[in-house]
Amino acid sequence: MQEKELQTIVSHFLIEGTIDSIEPLGNGLINDTLKITTLESCSPDYVLQHINNKVFTDVDVLQGNIEAVTRHIRKKLEESGEDDIDRKVLRFIETDSGKTYYKDKEGRYWRISVFIPRAKTYETVNPEYSYYAGKAFGNFEAMLVDIPDQLGESIPDFHNMELRMRQLCDAVDSDPQGRVAEVKPILDEINRDADEMCKAERLYREGKLPKRICHCDTKVNNMLFDEDGKALCVIDLDTVMPSFVFSDIGDFLRTAANFVTEDDPEIDKVGFNMEIFKAFTKGYLESAKVFLTPIETENLPYAAALFPYMQCVRFLADYINGDTYYKIKYPEHNLVRTKNQLMLYRSVRKHDEEMRQFVASCLENQGVG
Repeated sequence: MQEKELQTIVSHFLIEGTIDSIEPLGNGLINDTLKITTLESCSPDYVLQHINNKVFTDVDVLQGNIEAVTRHIRKKLEESGEDDIDRKVLRFIETDSGKTYYKDKEGRYWRISVFIPRAKTYETVNPEYSYYAGKAFGNFEAMLVDIPDQLGESIPDFHNMELRMRQLCDAVDSDPQGRVAEVKPILDEINRDADEMCKAERLYREGKLPKRICHCDTKVNNMLFDEDGKALCVIDLDTVMPSFVFSDIGDFLRTAANFVTEDDPEIDKVGFNMEIFKAFTKGYLESAKVFLTPIETENLPYAAALFPYMQCVRFLADYINGDTYYKIKYPEHNLVRTKNQLMLYRSVRKHDEEMRQFVASCLENQGVG
Protein backbone atom coordinates (compact mmCIF):
# COMPACT_ATOMS: atom_id res chain seq x y z
CA MET A 1 0.00 0.00 0.00
CA GLN A 2 1.06 3.57 -0.62
CA GLU A 3 2.02 5.63 2.43
CA LYS A 4 -0.66 8.19 1.56
CA GLU A 5 -3.30 5.46 1.78
CA LEU A 6 -1.86 4.28 5.10
CA GLN A 7 -1.89 7.84 6.45
CA THR A 8 -5.58 8.10 5.55
CA ILE A 9 -6.26 4.95 7.58
CA VAL A 10 -4.22 6.25 10.54
CA SER A 11 -6.10 9.56 10.44
CA HIS A 12 -9.19 7.77 11.76
CA PHE A 13 -7.38 6.85 14.99
CA LEU A 14 -6.90 9.26 17.90
CA ILE A 15 -3.12 9.09 18.05
CA GLU A 16 -0.83 11.74 19.50
CA GLY A 17 1.83 13.55 17.49
CA THR A 18 2.66 13.93 13.80
CA ILE A 19 3.47 10.95 11.59
CA ASP A 20 7.07 10.86 10.44
CA SER A 21 7.10 7.44 8.74
CA ILE A 22 5.18 4.17 8.38
CA GLU A 23 7.41 1.15 7.79
CA PRO A 24 7.10 -2.68 7.99
CA LEU A 25 7.64 -4.25 11.42
CA GLY A 26 8.40 -7.86 12.30
CA ASN A 27 7.47 -11.03 10.42
CA GLY A 28 3.93 -11.91 11.49
CA LEU A 29 2.32 -14.82 9.65
CA ILE A 30 -1.32 -13.74 10.00
CA ASN A 31 -1.48 -9.94 10.21
CA ASP A 32 0.50 -7.33 8.26
CA THR A 33 2.27 -5.14 10.81
CA LEU A 34 3.81 -1.68 10.44
CA LYS A 35 5.48 0.79 12.77
CA ILE A 36 4.28 4.39 12.87
CA THR A 37 7.09 6.72 13.97
CA THR A 38 6.08 10.17 15.21
CA LEU A 39 8.12 13.35 14.96
CA GLU A 40 7.70 14.60 18.52
CA SER A 41 9.83 13.10 21.27
CA CYS A 42 6.96 13.54 23.73
CA SER A 43 4.61 11.43 21.58
CA PRO A 44 4.72 7.63 21.47
CA ASP A 45 5.30 5.59 18.34
CA TYR A 46 2.61 3.14 17.29
CA VAL A 47 2.01 -0.26 15.71
CA LEU A 48 -0.46 -0.42 12.82
CA GLN A 49 -1.89 -3.84 11.97
CA HIS A 50 -4.08 -5.09 9.18
CA ILE A 51 -6.37 -7.68 10.78
CA ASN A 52 -6.78 -10.84 8.70
CA ASN A 53 -10.55 -11.22 8.85
CA LYS A 54 -10.40 -14.40 6.76
CA VAL A 55 -8.87 -16.07 9.82
CA PHE A 56 -10.62 -13.93 12.44
CA THR A 57 -14.05 -13.64 10.90
CA ASP A 58 -15.73 -11.77 13.79
CA VAL A 59 -13.58 -8.69 14.37
CA ASP A 60 -16.02 -7.38 17.00
CA VAL A 61 -15.41 -10.49 19.12
CA LEU A 62 -11.68 -10.41 18.42
CA GLN A 63 -11.20 -6.81 19.50
CA GLY A 64 -13.74 -7.10 22.33
CA ASN A 65 -11.66 -9.92 23.81
CA ILE A 66 -8.44 -7.96 23.48
CA GLU A 67 -9.93 -4.81 25.00
CA ALA A 68 -11.35 -6.74 27.97
CA VAL A 69 -8.09 -8.58 28.63
CA THR A 70 -5.78 -5.58 28.37
CA ARG A 71 -8.15 -3.46 30.47
CA HIS A 72 -8.26 -6.07 33.21
CA ILE A 73 -4.51 -6.66 33.23
CA ARG A 74 -3.86 -2.90 33.40
CA LYS A 75 -6.24 -2.64 36.36
CA LYS A 76 -4.42 -5.51 38.13
CA LEU A 77 -1.03 -3.88 37.55
CA GLU A 78 -2.27 -0.54 38.87
CA GLU A 79 -3.78 -2.15 41.99
CA SER A 80 -0.51 -3.95 42.73
CA GLY A 81 1.48 -0.71 42.45
CA GLU A 82 3.54 -1.77 39.42
CA ASP A 83 5.64 0.84 37.71
CA ASP A 84 6.24 1.29 33.98
CA ILE A 85 2.78 -0.16 33.28
CA ASP A 86 2.67 1.03 29.67
CA ARG A 87 5.49 -1.42 28.91
CA LYS A 88 3.78 -4.31 30.71
CA VAL A 89 0.44 -4.38 28.91
CA LEU A 90 -0.64 -3.46 25.40
CA ARG A 91 -2.76 -0.34 24.84
CA PHE A 92 -5.00 0.00 21.80
CA ILE A 93 -6.08 3.33 20.33
CA GLU A 94 -9.69 4.24 19.66
CA THR A 95 -10.95 5.58 16.36
CA ASP A 96 -13.05 8.69 15.87
CA SER A 97 -16.09 6.39 16.14
CA GLY A 98 -15.03 4.99 19.53
CA LYS A 99 -13.95 1.53 18.35
CA THR A 100 -10.45 0.05 18.53
CA TYR A 101 -10.54 -0.95 14.87
CA TYR A 102 -11.32 0.72 11.56
CA LYS A 103 -12.84 -0.79 8.42
CA ASP A 104 -11.64 0.90 5.24
CA LYS A 105 -13.47 1.28 1.92
CA GLU A 106 -11.95 -1.96 0.63
CA GLY A 107 -13.40 -3.90 3.58
CA ARG A 108 -10.03 -4.29 5.31
CA TYR A 109 -9.80 -4.03 9.09
CA TRP A 110 -7.08 -2.11 10.92
CA ARG A 111 -6.03 -1.44 14.50
CA ILE A 112 -3.35 0.58 16.24
CA SER A 113 -1.55 -0.08 19.53
CA VAL A 114 1.10 1.93 21.32
CA PHE A 115 4.62 0.76 20.44
CA ILE A 116 6.49 -0.50 23.50
CA PRO A 117 9.97 1.04 23.45
CA ARG A 118 13.25 -0.63 24.43
CA ALA A 119 11.69 -4.07 24.18
CA LYS A 120 12.68 -7.13 22.18
CA THR A 121 11.56 -10.63 21.36
CA TYR A 122 13.60 -13.83 21.19
CA GLU A 123 13.31 -16.74 18.80
CA THR A 124 15.57 -18.96 20.91
CA VAL A 125 13.96 -22.07 22.35
CA ASN A 126 16.11 -23.38 25.20
CA PRO A 127 15.41 -24.29 28.84
CA GLU A 128 16.06 -20.72 30.04
CA TYR A 129 13.58 -19.05 27.71
CA SER A 130 11.13 -21.93 28.04
CA TYR A 131 11.09 -21.27 31.79
CA TYR A 132 10.43 -17.55 31.15
CA ALA A 133 7.65 -18.47 28.76
CA GLY A 134 6.00 -20.83 31.25
CA LYS A 135 6.14 -18.22 33.98
CA ALA A 136 4.81 -15.44 31.73
CA PHE A 137 1.92 -17.40 30.28
CA GLY A 138 1.00 -18.82 33.69
CA ASN A 139 0.96 -15.31 35.10
CA PHE A 140 -1.12 -14.14 32.14
CA GLU A 141 -3.77 -16.75 32.93
CA ALA A 142 -3.60 -16.01 36.66
CA MET A 143 -4.33 -12.31 36.14
CA LEU A 144 -7.40 -13.18 34.07
CA VAL A 145 -9.00 -15.73 36.42
CA ASP A 146 -11.37 -13.11 37.82
CA ILE A 147 -12.02 -11.10 34.65
CA PRO A 148 -15.66 -9.95 34.79
CA ASP A 149 -16.19 -9.84 31.02
CA GLN A 150 -17.63 -12.71 29.01
CA LEU A 151 -15.18 -13.43 26.21
CA GLY A 152 -16.09 -15.08 22.93
CA GLU A 153 -14.14 -17.53 20.77
CA SER A 154 -12.16 -15.59 18.17
CA ILE A 155 -11.71 -18.91 16.33
CA PRO A 156 -14.60 -21.20 17.34
CA ASP A 157 -13.61 -24.73 18.47
CA PHE A 158 -9.94 -23.88 17.88
CA HIS A 159 -8.58 -26.63 20.16
CA ASN A 160 -11.63 -28.92 20.30
CA MET A 161 -10.30 -32.48 19.96
CA GLU A 162 -13.74 -34.01 19.47
CA LEU A 163 -14.32 -31.71 16.50
CA ARG A 164 -10.95 -32.63 14.99
CA MET A 165 -11.82 -36.32 15.26
CA ARG A 166 -15.19 -35.72 13.57
CA GLN A 167 -13.40 -33.90 10.76
CA LEU A 168 -11.05 -36.84 10.33
CA CYS A 169 -13.94 -39.29 10.28
CA ASP A 170 -15.70 -37.19 7.63
CA ALA A 171 -12.53 -37.18 5.53
CA VAL A 172 -12.21 -40.97 5.84
CA ASP A 173 -15.86 -41.50 4.90
CA SER A 174 -15.60 -39.39 1.75
CA ASP A 175 -12.00 -40.34 0.82
CA PRO A 176 -11.98 -37.93 -2.16
CA GLN A 177 -8.42 -38.77 -3.29
CA GLY A 178 -8.47 -42.49 -2.54
CA ARG A 179 -5.78 -42.13 0.12
CA VAL A 180 -7.41 -43.88 3.08
CA ALA A 181 -6.06 -47.35 2.29
CA GLU A 182 -2.41 -46.22 2.42
CA VAL A 183 -2.83 -44.56 5.83
CA LYS A 184 -4.89 -47.28 7.50
CA PRO A 185 -2.15 -48.22 10.05
CA ILE A 186 -1.96 -44.57 11.13
CA LEU A 187 -5.75 -44.35 11.37
CA ASP A 188 -5.84 -47.51 13.49
CA GLU A 189 -3.32 -46.01 15.94
CA ILE A 190 -5.19 -42.71 16.11
CA ASN A 191 -8.53 -44.41 16.69
CA ARG A 192 -7.03 -46.60 19.42
CA ASP A 193 -6.31 -43.52 21.57
CA ALA A 194 -9.15 -41.27 20.44
CA ASP A 195 -11.35 -41.80 23.48
CA GLU A 196 -8.52 -40.93 25.87
CA MET A 197 -7.42 -37.88 23.88
CA CYS A 198 -10.97 -36.48 23.81
CA LYS A 199 -11.34 -36.58 27.59
CA ALA A 200 -11.02 -32.80 28.11
CA GLU A 201 -14.36 -32.12 26.44
CA ARG A 202 -15.98 -34.93 28.44
CA LEU A 203 -14.59 -33.63 31.74
CA TYR A 204 -15.86 -30.16 30.86
CA ARG A 205 -19.38 -31.45 30.13
CA GLU A 206 -19.31 -33.30 33.46
CA GLY A 207 -18.46 -30.06 35.25
CA LYS A 208 -15.06 -31.35 36.39
CA LEU A 209 -12.78 -29.25 34.17
CA PRO A 210 -13.08 -25.45 33.94
CA LYS A 211 -12.38 -23.22 30.99
CA ARG A 212 -9.97 -20.36 31.56
CA ILE A 213 -9.02 -17.31 29.56
CA CYS A 214 -5.97 -18.59 27.70
CA HIS A 215 -3.56 -17.15 25.18
CA CYS A 216 -3.80 -20.16 22.80
CA ASP A 217 -0.68 -19.23 20.82
CA THR A 218 2.11 -19.74 23.34
CA LYS A 219 5.44 -19.17 21.63
CA VAL A 220 8.65 -17.68 23.00
CA ASN A 221 8.43 -14.87 20.44
CA ASN A 222 4.98 -13.88 21.71
CA MET A 223 6.64 -12.29 24.75
CA LEU A 224 8.44 -8.97 25.08
CA PHE A 225 11.60 -8.66 27.17
CA ASP A 226 13.24 -5.52 28.58
CA GLU A 227 16.87 -4.41 28.25
CA ASP A 228 17.91 -6.70 31.11
CA GLY A 229 16.27 -9.79 29.64
CA LYS A 230 13.29 -9.74 32.01
CA ALA A 231 9.86 -10.56 30.63
CA LEU A 232 7.70 -7.47 30.19
CA CYS A 233 4.43 -8.73 28.78
CA VAL A 234 2.65 -11.24 26.58
CA ILE A 235 1.78 -10.00 23.08
CA ASP A 236 -0.14 -11.20 20.00
CA LEU A 237 -3.50 -11.47 21.72
CA ASP A 238 -5.65 -12.43 18.72
CA THR A 239 -6.25 -15.97 19.95
CA VAL A 240 -7.04 -15.04 23.56
CA MET A 241 -10.29 -16.82 24.37
CA PRO A 242 -11.93 -19.30 26.75
CA SER A 243 -10.13 -22.64 26.61
CA PHE A 244 -8.62 -25.34 28.79
CA VAL A 245 -5.22 -24.56 30.30
CA PHE A 246 -4.02 -27.53 28.26
CA SER A 247 -4.03 -25.19 25.25
CA ASP A 248 -1.29 -22.94 26.56
CA ILE A 249 0.82 -25.84 27.85
CA GLY A 250 0.44 -28.27 24.97
CA ASP A 251 0.67 -25.70 22.20
CA PHE A 252 4.04 -24.46 23.46
CA LEU A 253 5.51 -27.91 24.03
CA ARG A 254 4.41 -29.30 20.67
CA THR A 255 6.82 -27.05 18.83
CA ALA A 256 9.37 -26.09 21.48
CA ALA A 257 10.00 -29.60 22.83
CA ASN A 258 10.32 -31.41 19.51
CA PHE A 259 13.96 -31.97 18.57
CA VAL A 260 13.10 -31.16 14.94
CA THR A 261 10.52 -29.11 13.04
CA GLU A 262 7.02 -30.46 12.51
CA ASP A 263 7.65 -31.31 8.86
CA ASP A 264 11.12 -32.84 9.16
CA PRO A 265 11.01 -36.00 7.02
CA GLU A 266 13.71 -37.72 9.11
CA ILE A 267 11.17 -39.21 11.46
CA ASP A 268 13.78 -41.07 13.49
CA LYS A 269 15.08 -37.70 14.72
CA VAL A 270 11.71 -36.69 16.19
CA GLY A 271 11.57 -36.79 19.97
CA PHE A 272 10.24 -35.07 23.06
CA ASN A 273 12.76 -32.89 24.89
CA MET A 274 12.14 -33.37 28.60
CA GLU A 275 14.46 -30.49 29.50
CA ILE A 276 12.14 -28.09 27.70
CA PHE A 277 9.12 -29.70 29.34
CA LYS A 278 10.63 -29.36 32.81
CA ALA A 279 11.72 -25.75 32.32
CA PHE A 280 8.37 -24.60 30.92
CA THR A 281 6.34 -26.58 33.46
CA LYS A 282 8.37 -25.27 36.41
CA GLY A 283 7.85 -21.66 35.32
CA TYR A 284 4.18 -22.24 34.51
CA LEU A 285 3.38 -23.83 37.87
CA GLU A 286 5.18 -21.07 39.77
CA SER A 287 2.68 -18.59 38.29
CA ALA A 288 -0.42 -20.69 37.78
CA LYS A 289 -0.45 -22.72 41.03
CA VAL A 290 -2.62 -20.01 42.64
CA PHE A 291 -5.65 -21.01 40.59
CA LEU A 292 -5.11 -24.48 39.11
CA THR A 293 -7.36 -27.28 40.31
CA PRO A 294 -6.07 -30.80 41.02
CA ILE A 295 -7.67 -32.14 37.85
CA GLU A 296 -5.78 -29.54 35.80
CA THR A 297 -2.40 -30.25 37.37
CA GLU A 298 -2.76 -34.03 37.18
CA ASN A 299 -3.49 -33.73 33.46
CA LEU A 300 -0.46 -31.65 32.48
CA PRO A 301 1.18 -34.75 30.93
CA TYR A 302 -2.05 -35.25 28.96
CA ALA A 303 -1.72 -31.68 27.66
CA ALA A 304 1.78 -32.43 26.38
CA ALA A 305 0.46 -35.46 24.48
CA LEU A 306 -2.78 -33.87 23.28
CA PHE A 307 -1.31 -31.31 20.93
CA PRO A 308 0.94 -33.49 18.76
CA TYR A 309 -1.96 -35.95 18.64
CA MET A 310 -4.37 -33.20 17.58
CA GLN A 311 -1.98 -31.85 14.96
CA CYS A 312 -1.40 -35.35 13.64
CA VAL A 313 -5.16 -35.72 13.21
CA ARG A 314 -5.43 -32.35 11.45
CA PHE A 315 -2.55 -33.03 9.05
CA LEU A 316 -3.92 -36.49 8.24
CA ALA A 317 -7.45 -35.20 7.59
CA ASP A 318 -6.03 -32.60 5.23
CA TYR A 319 -3.93 -35.20 3.43
CA ILE A 320 -6.96 -37.46 2.94
CA ASN A 321 -9.03 -34.48 1.74
CA GLY A 322 -6.45 -33.62 -0.91
CA ASP A 323 -4.40 -30.93 0.88
CA THR A 324 -7.07 -28.24 0.91
CA TYR A 325 -6.11 -26.41 4.15
CA TYR A 326 -2.37 -26.45 4.85
CA LYS A 327 0.03 -25.18 2.22
CA ILE A 328 2.24 -27.95 0.88
CA LYS A 329 5.62 -27.87 -0.88
CA TYR A 330 5.39 -31.38 -2.34
CA PRO A 331 2.64 -34.04 -2.70
CA GLU A 332 3.52 -36.03 0.44
CA HIS A 333 4.08 -32.98 2.68
CA ASN A 334 1.00 -33.44 4.87
CA LEU A 335 1.70 -37.16 5.20
CA VAL A 336 5.24 -36.40 6.36
CA ARG A 337 3.84 -33.91 8.87
CA THR A 338 1.37 -36.56 10.05
CA LYS A 339 4.09 -39.14 10.64
CA ASN A 340 6.29 -36.55 12.36
CA GLN A 341 3.58 -35.56 14.84
CA LEU A 342 2.57 -39.17 15.44
CA MET A 343 6.17 -39.98 16.32
CA LEU A 344 6.27 -36.98 18.68
CA TYR A 345 3.05 -38.17 20.31
CA ARG A 346 4.58 -41.62 20.86
CA SER A 347 7.69 -40.04 22.35
CA VAL A 348 5.64 -37.90 24.73
CA ARG A 349 3.67 -40.92 25.94
CA LYS A 350 6.91 -42.74 26.81
CA HIS A 351 7.56 -39.96 29.34
CA ASP A 352 4.08 -40.08 30.97
CA GLU A 353 5.29 -41.27 34.35
CA GLU A 354 8.39 -39.05 34.37
CA MET A 355 6.22 -36.00 33.61
CA ARG A 356 3.73 -36.95 36.29
CA GLN A 357 6.46 -37.28 38.90
CA PHE A 358 8.04 -33.96 37.85
CA VAL A 359 4.72 -32.10 38.18
CA ALA A 360 4.18 -33.66 41.62
CA SER A 361 7.66 -32.66 42.76
CA CYS A 362 7.18 -29.08 41.52
CA LEU A 363 3.93 -28.75 43.43
CA GLU A 364 5.48 -30.26 46.55
CA ASN A 365 8.46 -27.90 46.38
CA GLN A 366 6.11 -24.96 45.90
CA GLY A 367 3.98 -25.95 48.86
CA VAL A 368 0.92 -27.07 46.92
CA GLY A 369 -0.81 -30.14 48.21
